[in-house]
Amino acid sequence: MNDKIAIIYWSGTGNTETMAQNVKKGIENSGGNADIFNVSSFDIGNINNYSKLALGCPAMGAEVLEESEFQPFYDSIRDSLSGKKVALFGSYDWGDGEWMRNWQDDVSSVGGSLVKDGLIVNLSPDDDAINQCVSLGEALMKA
Repeated sequence: MNDKIAIIYWSGTGNTETMAQNVKKGIENSGGNADIFNVSSFDIGNINNYSKLALGCPAMGAEVLEESEFQPFYDSIRDSLSGKKVALFGSYDWGDGEWMRNWQDDVSSVGGSLVKDGLIVNLSPDDDAINQCVSLGEALMKA
């Protein structure tokens, strides 16, 4: 079976977008292909066309998902995550990653299968962070 993979992200400064591009590179390095979308351009009606998802969103406010676009999108697909392989990623500027832990717990609670712990990067991804993004894509491809 050829698993279809979607990478869906929200990025304010470009850091999470850079992460998304490198997750895609990891998928391609492993012989796969992924459709990549800014959250505002993804048609929620297509969510069940994908068996694997990489979701990216930075920490906002008091360590929460971005509230005007990403959180409503996530809420709308939440019930469709059961049985899907999921990778989570995002950048942050402060805090200790609470938003990612909460997000992982939520994905698991609705039956999504996390391929790795959520990847968090402080501010702009450096070379090490880029390599971690590529590894996350490879893990999702192999899951």
